[in-house]
Amino acid sequence: MVVNDNITITKSVSGKNIRLTYKQWYHIIESHDYMAGNLEKIVETIAQPESIVRGTVGELLAMKLFERTNITKKTCIVVYRENGDRFIITSFFTSEPERIKRKGIVWQK
Repeated sequence: MVVNDNITITKSVSGKNIRLTYKQWYHIIESHDYMAGNLEKIVETIAQPESIVRGTVGELLAMKLFERTNITKKTCIVVYRENGDRFIITSFFTSEPERIKRKGIVWQK
């Protein structure tokens, strides 16, 4: 029996389907409780990022600035894998996107 544990699936800028599972959603909101209620911003960041940074072990970090969030003006960071399972690992807001961009931008709008 196959159980669908996906909350949503969205396309990355490279056209690959990226999944958000219930397990990862719970991880996100437990680790970063302010992310609860921001599912749409996570999906939008994957589908329409302003930039993408390469992670340290094969993951990608999509980045998008939101003028209004439930806490203040913040940049949404979504860490995900495009190869293999193609899923969102985690997500958080930051007010220091330049620190993340130093890792090396691999795609920019």
